[in-house]
Amino acid sequence: MKLGESVRMSWRAITGHKLRSVLTVLGVVIGVGSVITFVTLGASLQAAIVGDVATSSPDIAVSVGPESGQGGPPSGDAVPVFTEHDIEQLQGIENVEAVVPTGQVGIAGLQYRDDRIRWPSMTATTAASFEGDDFASGGVFTAGENEVVLNPAAATMFEQNVSAGDEITVEFSENDSRTLTVAGVLNASTGFAAVAGGGGTPAIYVPTDPFYTTTAESPATGERERAYPQLTIRAVSYEQVDDVEPPARDYLENESDASQLKPESYEITLTTNDALVEQIQSILSTFTNFITGVAVISLLVGAIGIANMMLVSVTERTREIGIMKAIGATRRDIVQLFLVESVILGVIGSVIGTLVGLAGGYAAATLIDLPIAFAPEWFAIAVVVGMGVGVLAGIYPAWDAARTDPIDALRHE
Repeated sequence: MKLGESVRMSWRAITGHKLRSVLTVLGVVIGVGSVITFVTLGASLQAAIVGDVATSSPDIAVSVGPESGQGGPPSGDAVPVFTEHDIEQLQGIENVEAVVPTGQVGIAGLQYRDDRIRWPSMTATTAASFEGDDFASGGVFTAGENEVVLNPAAATMFEQNVSAGDEITVEFSENDSRTLTVAGVLNASTGFAAVAGGGGTPAIYVPTDPFYTTTAESPATGERERAYPQLTIRAVSYEQVDDVEPPARDYLENESDASQLKPESYEITLTTNDALVEQIQSILSTFTNFITGVAVISLLVGAIGIANMMLVSVTERTREIGIMKAIGATRRDIVQLFLVESVILGVIGSVIGTLVGLAGGYAAATLIDLPIAFAPEWFAIAVVVGMGVGVLAGIYPAWDAARTDPIDALRHE
């Protein structure tokens, strides 16, 4: 029997039981659609997060925290151990342009005009932290002055938007408040400060002098100095990052105040932008694979549905099989006929499921405001999987039909 003849007969059998065929295909549609939807969401989420940090940044983030064994930045349990002496020594390394300290200043609340909100902390840093950032209004604060810089989310969290030149009141405690002038409002943040603040999370930046007061006794100088939980070492250029990281790591791990002030179970971690992007991609890929694996279970259910329909079809067409064998059809012809029918069901389900998955992924990404990113390789994989599901689900029914005795089949009512 020619393949075209098998396709024609299979299509006639499928359209002869429209409702049953639609319900069978629906299982594959749901399975493939779920996979494509979650893969699209994962690709969109990865594009959104990685797009914010995947720049040719010359920054190296330095933090201290419990040993993770994976080299990640353990900022959650960071302790203030990087002293002013450490910053001075790191700035002396060749090809280092700046060393930017970062620390948190605890506060009770913020007030702009008549709108008062409770707020836990501000980020203390230096003016060098904003190099390369664009300002929607104003500019960088001046060290030693009562000034503040806001990111876009912080500038819009009050009832009325805040702009450069406005004044906000910071409550440090019940009886201690200070009025700060807004030196600038960022247009968009980049680099490690932006990551710490989060793209949509309000971030308030103040100069370390006079707001940051956490100190520690420097083992090198014997004097109390400001001590920070995080540093950012900025190389002269992105190409110099590999030249700066080894001597900086060697100093921090062996000679720095931080190496003596940190708890023994803690480690100092240096993270470049490239390493950060790789870690984020690895985490997101693992998450996406897990969710996709759960969705694949739906495909298994779809395959079972096809197999069930084909077994029912073989039973219903027993007499037809007997007639075909009586007029010369071989076992190969019977197997081909039922395999073609199951493959057609699988391909139709996978194609429709791909379209449904694309629409679902687009709608979900749009709903949670993510940039749309597709994974084209999964479209081809979906069609191949649909054919595979059809073949696997049709093998036993086709084999069962092929071994039917023609005499018994002709007697079948």
